[in-house]
Amino acid sequence: MAEAHEQPKVVLHWLNKSRAQRIVWLLQESKGLDWDIKTYNRGSDQLAPAELKKIHPLGKSPVITVETSKTPQPIVLAETGLITEYICDYFAPHLVPKRYQEGKEGQIGGETEEWIRYRFFMHYAEGSLMGLLLICLIIDRKPLSTHASHNSERVLIDTMTEIGDNPQTPFFIKPITRAIASRVYSAFLTQSLKTHFTFLESQLATSPNNGRFLCGSELTAADITMSFPLLAAVRVSKKITKVDYPKLVAYCDLLESQESYRASVKRTEEVSGEPYKIL
Repeated sequence: MAEAHEQPKVVLHWLNKSRAQRIVWLLQESKGLDWDIKTYNRGSDQLAPAELKKIHPLGKSPVITVETSKTPQPIVLAETGLITEYICDYFAPHLVPKRYQEGKEGQIGGETEEWIRYRFFMHYAEGSLMGLLLICLIIDRKPLSTHASHNSERVLIDTMTEIGDNPQTPFFIKPITRAIASRVYSAFLTQSLKTHFTFLESQLATSPNNGRFLCGSELTAADITMSFPLLAAVRVSKKITKVDYPKLVAYCDLLESQESYRASVKRTEEVSGEPYKIL
C-alpha cells in the first residue's frame, strides 16, 4: 500500500475503442489515489494518434503516468498486465486473492485455488484469448459494402477470392485461395474459439466456493482484465451466445452490473463527451 499521507497522481492515457477501459475500471476500484483521464481518438485509419508516442515510444494505450513527491520524473507504465499489477500492489490489494492457505505460507503447493486462478487469468487474457479474438474482429471489420452478409467466415472467403481474382496474383495461387480461407476459419478460428469458450464456461461452473466470478465469490483484477475480450465477444462479435454459453453471458451481465464498472463507463463518457463503445 502507498503511504497514508501521500496521494500520488495517476493519469491514464485513454484511447477510444481500446482495452484502456479496463484501467478506468481498475482505477475506480483503487483507494487513496488521485487520478485523471486524458483522451485520445483513433484516426480515420483506426490507428492511435502519433501524439501517444510522446508518452510512450510504442504509441499504444493503455499507458499511465504516476507522479509522486519522491520521483523527479513521472513513472511511465505500459501494458495492461504491468499497470494492473502495479496499481493493485499499491492501491487495490483487495482485488488480489489471498495467496496461501492457512498454515502453508511460503510453501510450494500451499497456494489457494483462488490465487492460482488469478495468476492464470491475468496472463491468459492477453496471452491466449485476446489475440484469437482480434483476428476475428479484424476479419469482421472488413467493409460491409463489399459483402452481402456480415459473417466472419464469408468475409474471409470473399477476401481470399478477391486475392485470387487479382491480376497480380500468381496463377498457381489463384485456385487455392478460397480453399485456404475456408480451412483456416473452420480448422483454426472456429475450433479454437469453441475450445476457449467451453473452457471458460467450465471455469465458471467450478469457481471456488460456488462463486460467480472466475476466481471465486469476489471480484478480482483478473475479472477486470478478462472483461474486455469477453464483453467484445458477447456484445460486439456475438461469438458468445446465451444458447451455447449461458454461464459466460451471465458472467458478462454480472461484470456490467458492478457499481465500479458502471462508474468507470460514466467517467469515460463525461471525459470523452461520447457514449462508451467497447469497439
